[in-house]
Amino acid sequence: MHADEVRQVVAEVLSEQGRLHNSEIDTVVLKTLATILTSFGIEEEDRIELRADLQHLRKWRKSIEQTQTYAFKTIVTILVTGFVGAVWLGFKTVLGK
Repeated sequence: MHADEVRQVVAEVLSEQGRLHNSEIDTVVLKTLATILTSFGIEEEDRIELRADLQHLRKWRKSIEQTQTYAFKTIVTILVTGFVGAVWLGFKTVLGK
């Protein structure tokens, strides 16, 4: 065997070991996640419902944030309108005398 052939065989063996190692890691990670979710009371079959619940919570949070933005804009508009109205009324009173 030549040095190039040896390098090629070693590279193939290391590549195969890497693939096997990655699949083992994936299996361990999946088992760990399933165990953690089960410890929180979330069964593997409930994933679809959990996802729907989280999507609903996201929509609820975004609608609350949007409502807060509109409320803030409304309050600022009312304050500015009141201030401009007071200035206008004061201006009319000064000119009326």
